[in-house]
Amino acid sequence: QVQLVESGGGLVQAGGSMKLSCAASGRAFSSYVMGWFRQAPGKEREFVSAISSSGDSTASADPVKGRFTISRDNAKNTVCLQMNSLKPEDTAVYYCAGSSGSWNYYGNSDWYEHWGQGTQVTVSS
Repeated sequence: QVQLVESGGGLVQAGGSMKLSCAASGRAFSSYVMGWFRQAPGKEREFVSAISSSGDSTASADPVKGRFTISRDNAKNTVCLQMNSLKPEDTAVYYCAGSSGSWNYYGNSDWYEHWGQGTQVTVSS
């Protein structure tokens, strides 16, 4: 069983940066694909970024490519999301998620069996 706890959210001005962290409990962390998803008010949850279990592969959604970077430290059981050049449309609750399944489905929220409680990110214009 993996438990996930996000931290690092808050309020930032447009153009600013913010780093989200996700701390995982459990010995299986290094075998999990880890992802970040977000959900804005009135919208469905959407994929943001994912990283393979080894960290060798990453993927990001088009709206955040070139601005967000995902990373992980398997020794510390953490995954981070560095967000730069933030825009008001990045405002959402951000969720950390873990999947024991294949990397091939990293963008599918249904493929993730473990979720954090979410952290609010608000970008002011």
